[in-house]
Amino acid sequence: MAGSTTKTVYDIFQSMEQGPAPASSTATAQAWLDHHSRALGLFIDGKFVCPADRQRRSLVDCKGGNVCTTVCAVEDDISQCASSAVNGFKAWSSQTCYQRAQVLLKLVSILGLHNKCVSELCELCEASCSPSTLVRLLQYYSSWAQLRDTLITNWKPLGVVAVVVSDDCSLYSLFLKVLPALAMGNSVIVVPGQYTAPPVLLLAQLFTGAGLPAGALNVLTGGDVSLGANVAQNPSISYVTYSGNKQVCDAVMLCKATAGMGIPISVSPCIGATCPFIIFDSADIDSAVDGAIEAAFRKKKEAHWVLCVQENVLDSVVSRLRLRMERMKCVGLRSDEDRVLVDAAVHEAQQQGATLIQSCSAPPSGAQYPPTVVCGTAPASPCVVSPAPGPLLPVLTFRSYTEAVTLGNHSPHGQAASIWTEDLTLAQETAKNLSVGSVWVNSHSVWDPCLPVAGHKDSGTCTDGGQEGMYQFLRPSSSLSPPLPRSSPLPMDYTKFGTGASPVIIPDDSVSAPKSYLQFVGGKTCKSVSGCSIPVQPPEGDGVLAYCPDGGRKDIRNAVEAAIKVQPGWMKKSPSARAQSLYSVAKGLEAKRRDVAASVHIQTGLSVVEAEKEVELSITRLSDWAAYCDKIQGGSLPMPQSGCALSVPEALGVIGVVLPDNNPLLSMVTLLGAAVATGNAVVMVPSQKYPLPALSFIQVLQASDLPAGLVNVISGSRDQLTVALANHSVIKAIWYWGSAEGCQYLQYTCTSPLKTLCLFCQKDKEGKDWTQSHPSLLENLWRNAVQWKSVWIPTA
Repeated sequence: MAGSTTKTVYDIFQSMEQGPAPASSTATAQAWLDHHSRALGLFIDGKFVCPADRQRRSLVDCKGGNVCTTVCAVEDDISQCASSAVNGFKAWSSQTCYQRAQVLLKLVSILGLHNKCVSELCELCEASCSPSTLVRLLQYYSSWAQLRDTLITNWKPLGVVAVVVSDDCSLYSLFLKVLPALAMGNSVIVVPGQYTAPPVLLLAQLFTGAGLPAGALNVLTGGDVSLGANVAQNPSISYVTYSGNKQVCDAVMLCKATAGMGIPISVSPCIGATCPFIIFDSADIDSAVDGAIEAAFRKKKEAHWVLCVQENVLDSVVSRLRLRMERMKCVGLRSDEDRVLVDAAVHEAQQQGATLIQSCSAPPSGAQYPPTVVCGTAPASPCVVSPAPGPLLPVLTFRSYTEAVTLGNHSPHGQAASIWTEDLTLAQETAKNLSVGSVWVNSHSVWDPCLPVAGHKDSGTCTDGGQEGMYQFLRPSSSLSPPLPRSSPLPMDYTKFGTGASPVIIPDDSVSAPKSYLQFVGGKTCKSVSGCSIPVQPPEGDGVLAYCPDGGRKDIRNAVEAAIKVQPGWMKKSPSARAQSLYSVAKGLEAKRRDVAASVHIQTGLSVVEAEKEVELSITRLSDWAAYCDKIQGGSLPMPQSGCALSVPEALGVIGVVLPDNNPLLSMVTLLGAAVATGNAVVMVPSQKYPLPALSFIQVLQASDLPAGLVNVISGSRDQLTVALANHSVIKAIWYWGSAEGCQYLQYTCTSPLKTLCLFCQKDKEGKDWTQSHPSLLENLWRNAVQWKSVWIPTA
C-alpha cells in the first residue's frame, strides 16, 4: 500500500530492531504500597511492626519518584525478632517433613493468585525476579522438605539462620538461601538490601498466609550491612550467610565484626565478579556474538564479562559486534557517580591504545551510557581487572586452548564462565580446567535451583542450590567436636598474635639426651629453617621427653610451595589411583605399628593396649578413606530444560590443618585422609601438646607412594604457625583445633582472599572422641574438602 510505514519481516531482520515494548502497569503494586501508606515496617512474628520513633530509608525508582520508605531497625527490634525466631524454630522444626512440604506447596498457589502484585513490585523496585522463577524455587525446595529425613539422614537443622544481602543482590540469590533454610527446618531472619526489601516483605506476608508458623520467617530492614553484623551478635543466631558485593567490603566488614562471637559465617560475593566469555574458532560465531551482547549489556547484571576470542576469528567477531550493536540504546546506570567511573575507565583504556565500538555517542551527562566494546585491551588493564559498573565489554585474544584457560583463570574471582564451541571434547576439557563454580557451554546465565552455585577462589565459601546447598543449613547428628561456643569477642591485638618467644633450650651433650625429631617438607625430613627446637614434655611431671623442630613462616612457605607443585597433578589422578596410594599408607602404618604405638604411649600416657588400639583404628580409617575415593563423584541433574547438567566435586587446593590434642594419631590420619582422598594437598601442624605421634608418622609417609610434597608436617608453636597459614594467599582452607583466640584471629584475618574455615575451640580435657565411626563423620569431612562446579550443556 502506498505510503505505508509497516515494516516487513525482512526489514526487521536486516535492522535487528527490537519490537515495541508492551505497556507496563504497576497499579496493583502501587495499591499494596498505598495500603501500607508507603511506609513499610518490619515483619516480626508473622505481622508487620511499624515503630514510630525509628529512622526511615527512602527508596526511589529509576525516574527519581518515591516508591516507599522502610524502617531502620535498632537493637530492640533485633532482640524482639530473635526471640520470635527462636519460637518460630521450635514450632516449624517440630512439624513433620510432610507438613513443611505442604506449606511450601500451598505458597505456590498463593503466589499464583498474587503474581501480578509480586512482579509489579519487583519491577517498581528494580529487583527483577519473575513469579515463575519463585514458583520453580518453591516446587524444588518443597520436595526437599518432604524428603529431608529420607535422603539426608543423620543431619539436623541449625536453628535460627540469618540471611544478609547487599543492596544490589538479586531477589533470586536471596531466596536461593531462604527457601532451603526453611525446607530443612530452620527459622530465618532476612536482612534484605534496599531494593529487595519491599518484595521480601510482601513475600513474607504471603508465607504467613500459606501457614508458615509465626516467627519462622522474619524481615529486618536497615540502613546498611552493619545491621547484619548487629543481628549476628545476638546469641540466638546459629548461622549467618551473606550474599552480595564483596568489592564494597560488605562481606569483609561482616566477617571482621563477628570475629570471636562463635558464629559460623559463609560468604557468597555474587555481585561484581569478572567472568570470562570464551569464543573458540570452532564456535557458531553469530550465536556467540548474540550471547555476548545479551550477557554484557543487560540493564542489571551481577557479573562483569570479559570477551576472550581466539585470534583467527577476531575480525569476524568484531564485525558482527558492530552489526549487532547498531542503533542499540543507552543503558541506564545506578547513579551519576557510576557514570563518572565509566567515563574514567573508557578514557584510561583509550590512553593505553584500546579502540571502542559504540552503538551511539555517549550523552554529555546523566546516568546513561551506550553499550561499548573495548578492543585491544591487555589482561592487566584496569577495565579488565577492576571493571567499572557500566555496559563495557573488554576484548582479549588468545591463540591456543592453554592460553584460553590461562585468561579464564586470570581473575581473582571464580564465579562463572561461558564457553562457545561446537567441539564437545574441547568444551568439557575447558570446563574441567577453569577454576569457576558455574560453566555454561554455548549459553550463559542459566540458573535453576537444582544447579549448585559455588564460588571458587575469591567468590565465596559456600554452595547454594542443589542438594549440595542444603548442607550449609544442617549439622551432623554426631560431630567430631562441639560447635564454637557463643561468646563475646576477646580483647586482642591481632598484630601481636602468634609472636610469643619460644622457650629457651640449654644444650645437653650427655648420652641420655632426649631424641630430636625432624619435620617433613617436600617428601624429605628436615630441620626447621631457623634451626631451633622446642622441648616436648612428658604427659606427667617435668623434664624433656624429646625435641621437635620449631617451625615458622618460612617453613610454611616452603611447605606450601612444595604442595602447590604436586597438587594439580594429584587432583588429575583417577580416584582409583588415589585410593591405591592411600591403601599404601595404611599398609605402611601396619608395618610400623609398634613404633608408632610406642610414640602414642610415651607421648599421651595411654596404656600400651590403648595406644595399639588407636593405631589399629588409624589403619582402618585410612582404609575407609581409600575406599571412599571413588564412591561420591557428583552426577547429572534433573534440569527442566533440554540439555545435560552436571555437578562435579573438585579439590580445594592446599589445605592448612592445625591438629587437635585428642587422639593425636587418629585425628591426624582422619583429616589427612579426608583432604588427600578428594585431591587436595595438606600442610599439617601437629598438636603442640602431643606432637610425637604425628612426627613418628612421617616415617610411614616416607615409605608410601604419595607424591613428594602432597603431605607436609610442620611442628612448632601453634599460634605462630596459624598466623603463617592465615597470611599465605595460596592456602584455600584452614581446619583448626585450638584456642578461642586462634579461632577469633582466623575469622578476622581470612577475609582477603577468602578462606574456607572449619574452626573448633578445644579446652583442656575437652573434645570429641575421634574413635567414633558415625555415618555422617566421613561425609561431613568429605564435604568440607571439596568445592562444587556445575556444567550446563544444551542439546537443543
